[in-house]
Amino acid sequence: MFREVRRQNRILEDEERIKELLLTSEYGFLSLGISENGYSYGIPLNYAYDEEENILYFHCAPEGEKLDILKKHSKVSFCIVGVTQPIPDQFSTKYESVIAFGRADIELSDEEKRKALRLIVKKYSPEYEEIGEKYMDKSWERTMTFKVTIEHLTAKAKY
Repeated sequence: MFREVRRQNRILEDEERIKELLLTSEYGFLSLGISENGYSYGIPLNYAYDEEENILYFHCAPEGEKLDILKKHSKVSFCIVGVTQPIPDQFSTKYESVIAFGRADIELSDEEKRKALRLIVKKYSPEYEEIGEKYMDKSWERTMTFKVTIEHLTAKAKY
């Protein structure tokens, strides 16, 4: 179903580093299906990774192009990038990247929505978790969450 990575010598096989990238990268790019205007749609998003469930969680407004596309096309990919550094004299770049392929689900229960928001708060505002709970309650109706259940991962690096 998925193509093999073309540059086999660049496969990042260090499972701990892959997990670390998924847990700590600040943001990634969600690639979606085709929008109403016929163009593919990609968007940078903050996220949280639930390593026990192998799920990526996102938050957004309760309406918009992203959700319109997800209602029609649930298959997505999400790309995060770790360390990058140009190597000018070699006309190359040191890099790390992980691409997660999976299916998006925009119909989360209130319990899972709260779990998603808590993971996001814990990742980006760990010193404000208590205030985060109050903020969640205050903005509950204005906030949407969705998840991507990871079905396949690829990871590459050049050091």
